Amino acid sequence: AGLAAASALASWWLRADLFRLDGWQFPALAGAVTASAALLGLVRGVLSARRRFGALAVNLVGENAVRCLVAAGLALTGHDSPVGYGLALLAGYGVCLTRPSALRLGRAPDNEGDGSPRAGSATAFLAGAGAGQLLGQAVLTGGAVVLALAGGTAAQVTSLFAALALFRAPYTLGVGMVAPLTGWFTTLVVARDTARLHRVLTGLIAVALAGAGAAAAIGWWLGGPLVAGLFGPGVRLADHQNALVAVGSSFAIATLIATIVALAHGRPAALVRAWLIALVPGIGVFALGGWRPLDATCAAFAVVEAVAFVVLAAEIRRANTTLAR
Repeated sequence: AGLAAASALASWWLRADLFRLDGWQFPALAGAVTASAALLGLVRGVLSARRRFGALAVNLVGENAVRCLVAAGLALTGHDSPVGYGLALLAGYGVCLTRPSALRLGRAPDNEGDGSPRAGSATAFLAGAGAGQLLGQAVLTGGAVVLALAGGTAAQVTSLFAALALFRAPYTLGVGMVAPLTGWFTTLVVARDTARLHRVLTGLIAVALAGAGAAAAIGWWLGGPLVAGLFGPGVRLADHQNALVAVGSSFAIATLIATIVALAHGRPAALVRAWLIALVPGIGVFALGGWRPLDATCAAFAVVEAVAFVVLAAEIRRANTTLAR
């Protein structure tokens, strides 16, 4: 509730820079989306904990299916108000209402001694995990906001938003793997299977580096035509800007998996440290690089995502080594 209110107030205060208009609709949508996202996170968390992965899959697909249907209806009937499409985004959270049982929580049996976190550590664990993932999502999705506040034109902000939406599509699909992977990695940690955990980390680093190289090539050669083809010829970034956004989005996927491993080790503070450390060179690139706002934003995004992955990989390596002792 506090975050939703803060989002609405901050959006109202910065509405001229963020939305290029004066009104209450978009600040209200910002607050409503924040509150609805929290509700959706609760539902998905409960479904995952109860191992109802089929219901979780329906929830994931249904959220965006509802949005697409509402948006398609608006387009077919000739509505072009951006507020209507904002309401389409909000409508997707209505899938929460299809699983009312997930909102009824009872006291769980005492699991102490079976490898589960102690009850006394739950608040600290959730606080660290929530803060770390909030920082990660702010980096992943906040580039357009940073560019708008830095003086980017409306066309540049729209183009960056579109490129981010395109290149983080694999990340969005990867979110569906979080629940099962969390259970699997946690099982490895509880079993102290450090050999397999080391192989997971080594494979993740190799895939991250290869993925970043492939993403750079795809962004450079295909990014422009893909963005223009999907969003219109007026929505376009330069080739090097598309490459930077693609590289940052690729590292974001690797960081998502590394985040699951770190949480399985019971180290949520590692997430916060990784993102805070990564923000330092990112801010340096943005503020001291001497580039135009759009170039600086794209470069800072790639740097922060890459450094966060490197730091988190180092944290996981230390956790694996400690577990082996």
